[in-house]
Amino acid sequence: MLYSRDTCCRQSAGASAGSWRAFLAPVVAGVLVLPRAAGPSIMTSALENYINRTVAVITSDGRMIVGTLKGFDQTINLILDESHERVFSSSQGVEQVVLGLYIVRGDNVAVIGEIDEETDSALDLGNIRAEPLNSVAH
Repeated sequence: MLYSRDTCCRQSAGASAGSWRAFLAPVVAGVLVLPRAAGPSIMTSALENYINRTVAVITSDGRMIVGTLKGFDQTINLILDESHERVFSSSQGVEQVVLGLYIVRGDNVAVIGEIDEETDSALDLGNIRAEPLNSVAH
Protein backbone atom coordinates (compact mmCIF):
# COMPACT_ATOMS: atom_id res chain seq x y z
CA MET A 1 0.00 0.00 0.00
CA LEU A 2 1.34 3.42 -0.92
CA TYR A 3 0.96 6.33 1.44
CA SER A 4 0.47 9.97 0.65
CA ARG A 5 -0.64 12.95 2.72
CA ASP A 6 -4.27 11.89 2.19
CA THR A 7 -3.94 8.16 2.80
CA CYS A 8 -1.20 7.81 5.42
CA CYS A 9 -2.37 6.32 8.69
CA ARG A 10 -2.52 8.78 11.56
CA GLN A 11 -1.83 8.28 15.25
CA SER A 12 -4.96 7.90 17.33
CA ALA A 13 -5.77 10.50 19.94
CA GLY A 14 -5.17 9.74 23.57
CA ALA A 15 -2.30 8.69 25.79
CA SER A 16 -0.67 6.46 23.20
CA ALA A 17 -0.68 9.13 20.49
CA GLY A 18 2.61 10.67 21.61
CA SER A 19 4.41 7.47 22.54
CA TRP A 20 5.95 7.04 19.06
CA ARG A 21 7.90 10.29 19.50
CA ALA A 22 10.25 8.56 21.94
CA PHE A 23 11.64 6.48 19.06
CA LEU A 24 12.50 9.43 16.83
CA ALA A 25 16.12 10.48 16.59
CA PRO A 26 16.73 14.23 16.68
CA VAL A 27 15.82 16.12 13.54
CA VAL A 28 18.63 18.53 12.69
CA ALA A 29 18.41 21.07 9.85
CA GLY A 30 15.52 19.26 8.21
CA VAL A 31 17.21 15.86 8.13
CA LEU A 32 15.16 12.93 9.36
CA VAL A 33 17.14 10.02 10.75
CA LEU A 34 15.11 7.17 12.17
CA PRO A 35 16.49 3.98 13.65
CA ARG A 36 15.24 0.90 11.79
CA ALA A 37 14.40 -0.65 15.17
CA ALA A 38 11.66 1.96 15.56
CA GLY A 39 9.51 -0.02 13.14
CA PRO A 40 8.00 0.76 9.76
CA SER A 41 4.80 2.35 11.06
CA ILE A 42 6.73 5.00 12.98
CA MET A 43 9.00 5.75 10.04
CA THR A 44 6.13 6.01 7.57
CA SER A 45 4.23 8.33 9.92
CA ALA A 46 7.25 10.64 10.05
CA LEU A 47 7.61 10.63 6.25
CA GLU A 48 4.07 11.91 5.81
CA ASN A 49 5.29 15.49 6.42
CA TYR A 50 7.61 15.27 3.39
CA ILE A 51 4.91 14.43 0.81
CA ASN A 52 4.95 16.90 -2.13
CA ARG A 53 8.12 18.54 -0.82
CA THR A 54 11.60 18.53 -2.30
CA VAL A 55 13.80 16.03 -0.48
CA ALA A 56 17.34 14.72 -0.71
CA VAL A 57 17.83 10.99 -0.26
CA ILE A 58 21.24 9.58 0.59
CA THR A 59 21.34 5.90 -0.29
CA SER A 60 23.39 3.23 1.41
CA ASP A 61 25.43 2.85 -1.78
CA GLY A 62 26.53 6.51 -1.54
CA ARG A 63 24.22 8.20 -4.04
CA MET A 64 22.44 11.52 -3.48
CA ILE A 65 19.07 11.78 -5.20
CA VAL A 66 16.99 14.97 -5.07
CA GLY A 67 13.33 15.08 -6.07
CA THR A 68 9.74 15.69 -4.99
CA LEU A 69 8.47 12.96 -2.66
CA LYS A 70 5.19 11.73 -4.12
CA GLY A 71 4.61 8.59 -2.08
CA PHE A 72 6.03 5.77 0.00
CA ASP A 73 5.00 2.44 1.44
CA GLN A 74 5.42 0.57 4.72
CA THR A 75 8.92 -0.63 3.74
CA ILE A 76 10.08 2.95 2.99
CA ASN A 77 10.13 2.45 -0.78
CA LEU A 78 10.06 6.04 -2.06
CA ILE A 79 8.50 7.53 -5.19
CA LEU A 80 10.33 10.68 -6.30
CA ASP A 81 9.15 12.90 -9.15
CA GLU A 82 11.29 15.36 -11.14
CA SER A 83 14.33 13.74 -9.57
CA HIS A 84 18.01 13.96 -10.37
CA GLU A 85 21.16 12.43 -8.96
CA ARG A 86 23.98 14.68 -7.83
CA VAL A 87 27.31 13.10 -8.68
CA PHE A 88 30.18 14.57 -6.68
CA SER A 89 33.79 14.75 -7.84
CA SER A 90 36.94 16.24 -6.35
CA SER A 91 38.18 17.31 -9.81
CA GLN A 92 34.97 18.65 -11.41
CA GLY A 93 31.82 20.39 -10.28
CA VAL A 94 28.71 18.50 -9.21
CA GLU A 95 27.09 16.73 -12.15
CA GLN A 96 23.29 16.46 -12.15
CA VAL A 97 21.92 13.37 -13.91
CA VAL A 98 18.20 13.66 -14.69
CA LEU A 99 16.22 10.64 -13.48
CA GLY A 100 12.61 11.87 -13.76
CA LEU A 101 10.07 9.68 -11.96
CA TYR A 102 12.18 7.38 -9.78
CA ILE A 103 11.64 4.68 -7.16
CA VAL A 104 14.18 4.17 -4.36
CA ARG A 105 14.00 0.82 -2.57
CA GLY A 106 13.46 1.19 1.15
CA ASP A 107 16.36 -1.05 2.12
CA ASN A 108 18.69 1.31 0.23
CA VAL A 109 17.55 4.51 2.02
CA ALA A 110 20.08 5.80 4.57
CA VAL A 111 18.94 9.43 5.15
CA ILE A 112 16.03 11.59 3.99
CA GLY A 113 16.13 15.36 4.36
CA GLU A 114 13.96 18.23 3.19
CA ILE A 115 15.64 20.65 0.79
CA ASP A 116 15.18 24.40 1.17
CA GLU A 117 14.51 25.22 -2.48
CA GLU A 118 15.56 28.88 -2.19
CA THR A 119 18.94 28.00 -0.69
CA ASP A 120 19.41 25.08 -3.06
CA SER A 121 18.74 27.17 -6.17
CA ALA A 122 21.33 29.73 -4.99
CA LEU A 123 24.10 27.08 -4.95
CA ASP A 124 26.59 27.13 -7.80
CA LEU A 125 26.90 23.35 -8.19
CA GLY A 126 29.44 23.73 -11.00
CA ASN A 127 31.97 25.15 -8.53
CA ILE A 128 31.38 22.69 -5.69
CA ARG A 129 34.06 20.02 -5.37
CA ALA A 130 33.68 17.09 -3.00
CA GLU A 131 34.75 13.49 -2.70
CA PRO A 132 31.95 11.04 -3.56
CA LEU A 133 30.27 9.36 -0.60
CA ASN A 134 31.35 5.85 0.27
CA SER A 135 28.80 3.09 0.58
CA VAL A 136 27.63 1.99 4.02
CA ALA A 137 29.87 -0.67 5.56
CA HIS A 138 27.86 -3.42 7.26
